Amino acid sequence: MPLGHIDLPITFEDSTNYRTETLTFEVVRFHETYHAILGRPCYMKFMAVPNYTYLKLKMLGPCGVITVGTSFQCAYECEVECCEHAAAIVTSRGLVTIREEVIKEAPDPKQSIGSFDPIEGAKDVPIDPRSSKGKVVCIGTMLSSK
Repeated sequence: MPLGHIDLPITFEDSTNYRTETLTFEVVRFHETYHAILGRPCYMKFMAVPNYTYLKLKMLGPCGVITVGTSFQCAYECEVECCEHAAAIVTSRGLVTIREEVIKEAPDPKQSIGSFDPIEGAKDVPIDPRSSKGKVVCIGTMLSSK
């Protein structure tokens, strides 16, 4: 369950050829090795093309193509760090408190969210007053003026 959202300006490259867009991130309460995860919304906003084979991200900038990349060694070190962090969380006593927090914040699947019963004060309005087919839509009459 996200705690909220935050809008942050994200810039790729340097002052000679850069691109900045504002992205919305979900803020969550769990311990992770990543500070932020850029996914499909980021790729769409920047119109970027990821190439997972070569660990590159390419996008169009004002002065040509911007290429963001890393090395296989760096990717491997990040993966090892992530695995070590996950193992530390699993073996820690903090896992019990994290599990309790998740259970408290999780929605109740048995709770009814809504029903298809008409609300009190609803009015049937014909979709096409000229038609004799009798198709109607149910509209609430207690809506606010806003």
